[in-house]
Amino acid sequence: MLPALLLPSTLLFALWAGPGPALAGDVPFLQPCNRDHQKLQEGTFQFQTDCDAMTYCAENSTCALRGCRNDEFPFGYLKNVTLPPKCDKGFFCPDEQDQCQELLPVGSPCQFNRDDECEGPPNFKELEDTTGFGLNYNGSVCLNNICMWANVTVGLPCVVQNTAYTAYGPDGEFIDIVSRGNCRVGLYCDAQQLVCMQTKEVGEQCDADKECTTYNCLSSGVCGIRADTPREVAKWVYVVVAVCILGGMIGTLVGLYFLHRKDRMQEREKRLQYWREQNAFRQNIMQMQETARNSLMTFTPGGSPRSTMYGRDQVQSEDSQVPMLHAASKSSALRYYVSDDGSQIDDRSDEDLMMRRREHGDGHRNERF
Repeated sequence: MLPALLLPSTLLFALWAGPGPALAGDVPFLQPCNRDHQKLQEGTFQFQTDCDAMTYCAENSTCALRGCRNDEFPFGYLKNVTLPPKCDKGFFCPDEQDQCQELLPVGSPCQFNRDDECEGPPNFKELEDTTGFGLNYNGSVCLNNICMWANVTVGLPCVVQNTAYTAYGPDGEFIDIVSRGNCRVGLYCDAQQLVCMQTKEVGEQCDADKECTTYNCLSSGVCGIRADTPREVAKWVYVVVAVCILGGMIGTLVGLYFLHRKDRMQEREKRLQYWREQNAFRQNIMQMQETARNSLMTFTPGGSPRSTMYGRDQVQSEDSQVPMLHAASKSSALRYYVSDDGSQIDDRSDEDLMMRRREHGDGHRNERF
């Protein structure tokens, strides 16, 4: 547990301060605002004001358009609104974003964690942080709202700032304490002794992230690799993944083949059953035709189907002046055909047979007279 005396005033304010009475960030341009409502948001320590994202609370207690910006793409601006300019080198844009101001010298008051507001040392290239952890800005650092240079070496007294942020995890909210100091890069300010000490390598014992060169102290109490280190996978893992993907594709294709094969067999069986039913229906019709033909032939003289043809040839009518060969061509080519059992079947209709029998009878009467 860190000593309570080391906690900054912002942390103490966050522990007892309640939410402000006014709604922050909803007052538009030229509307009244209250500068006393400007504060740091609890848990995140983000600057909060009554005015919306495009305005700030001016000295006349009205929301005015912002005169500068810190981000390349600021949040909350409309598409048709001209963005305020970014500050040039040697200037900074404060949290209010009212106008650009000159960098502050060492010992000047600065806003919370605004290292960029402080003027850098002459050897800023040697002291600036290149690790990406945000330890300082051009060799300068804002600790406890005071501009300092991060140039303290090993064993010398240092200044520390511990800030408790609200973090969220699977089990809910928890407090994440971030500790910063004015030691050189590669050192950290020990909160107990308040002197700069050498950072620890991976695998060594640690109590806080700042003690590790990777800025990652694991829950097991040892320094781990950087949190942003890309995880390298062995080559055999790629081989296994490729084999699994290929096997899954082949398995899917084989499964679909057997699935559709089953459907095709079912459809084939349906078509085969339909063909069998149609064939049986055709056989029944053929049997009915054969039965009708035999029944009609019993009434013809001689009982021969050829007698009907000869009887028809003996009768001359107005329509029978055409050659016999031409008349025969009018009949169907399916007059006689072979059935499945090998027997010949006459395909003439019952009406045709009745007409032929009638003509044959008329021919016999003419012969009698």
